[in-house]
Amino acid sequence: MMRPRPEPVQIVKQRRDAALNALVAGVPFVQFLGIRFDRRGDELTALLPFDEKLIGNPQLPAIHGGVTAAFLEVTAIIELSWSMIWQAMENGNFDPAAPAAGRLPRLPKTIDFTVDYLRTGLPRDAYARARVNRSGRRYASVHVEAWQDNRSRLFAQGTAHFLMPGGETGRQNG
Repeated sequence: MMRPRPEPVQIVKQRRDAALNALVAGVPFVQFLGIRFDRRGDELTALLPFDEKLIGNPQLPAIHGGVTAAFLEVTAIIELSWSMIWQAMENGNFDPAAPAAGRLPRLPKTIDFTVDYLRTGLPRDAYARARVNRSGRRYASVHVEAWQDNRSRLFAQGTAHFLMPGGETGRQNG
């Protein structure tokens, strides 16, 4: 018996990008802050483009601490959700038509989130990456780091714990 021929790489990339875009589009706060995600294989980098509305202290000027925390939390949630979708895609348990139909796994719910503000967020673009430390059926732990000009000089980092959604597909509000 012959193995089925692999899909062309462009088709695989399009499906992965469509799934990520649908996931990100499902979080309105992401659009409000202007956060974008760059995907390289299974690795995501979040980008928070600078905008004057993000400034909390115009005297410094500095990015508002709440914006920084929201950026970190959104990055952690999208990374955790993406890791679930990625695993399903790689195992062949993901319906390629699901993102277009708006059927994605429900988002994890934040249990707690701790932010360490390491230095001032300057008025420029910011980047973040999250790493899932543990992800089980009921609970997940994620670490996230944010930087601006130099990846080794973090301006904030956070640790989040999440309640994992049940096995339902389709997103639930709230």
